[in-house]
Amino acid sequence: MKNKTRTAAIVLAAGKGSRMHMDIQKQYAEILGRPVIAHTLDSFEASEVDEIILVVGEGEIPFAREQIVERFGYKKVSRIVTGGKERYESVYEGLCAAQDITYALIHDGARAFITPELIAQCIRDVKRYDACVMAVPVKDTIKIVDEEQYSISTPDRSVMWQMQTPQCFRLSEIREAYRQMLENGDTTMTDDAMVMEKYGSRRVKMIMGSYENIKLTTPGDFILGEAILQNMKKQER
Repeated sequence: MKNKTRTAAIVLAAGKGSRMHMDIQKQYAEILGRPVIAHTLDSFEASEVDEIILVVGEGEIPFAREQIVERFGYKKVSRIVTGGKERYESVYEGLCAAQDITYALIHDGARAFITPELIAQCIRDVKRYDACVMAVPVKDTIKIVDEEQYSISTPDRSVMWQMQTPQCFRLSEIREAYRQMLENGDTTMTDDAMVMEKYGSRRVKMIMGSYENIKLTTPGDFILGEAILQNMKKQER
């Protein structure tokens, strides 16, 4: 009998959110009465993932356990681990913490508008492609500029996608790709797909995400985020 394939969500909540200009990390700031990270974890808790690995900042494990996981009763959070100063370091810590897992869904904790339905799509597609990323086609015209911000070219918008998370991979492969990246001292990677493209052996499939699956990065995003959440709650009724 084959072992059941198991899927883990690695939820990254170790960022400092310097662009927010807040006294508290953005993942712990409240939106519609709940911390941002709680909205994110709500969807993964209700999804088909088998477990959740929560990656937090240095010294934040007790707070995350008591004020997030225990307070809101998340049963799928199997481990809380300390991340690094950079996103790629936090991802690798989360990947190394995963045990007996076949597929990993790497997700930014500040993307609080992911849904169980989108997560289900990620799970279906990663089992088919072994490497896939949620993304959306670019709507706006994009310009390439020089060092003085003069336009030098206009890429074809029809072949451009805006990356989101979850970014989903066979665990053993993405973990090895990250290991090689760190061994090479490569600090240029800005998302997990780049790591797989450069150090892995898989082509990365784009899968359709949602334009509402935004990342809370600036204070203005919270205003839009509240509207998105309110609309999501209306649709649930």
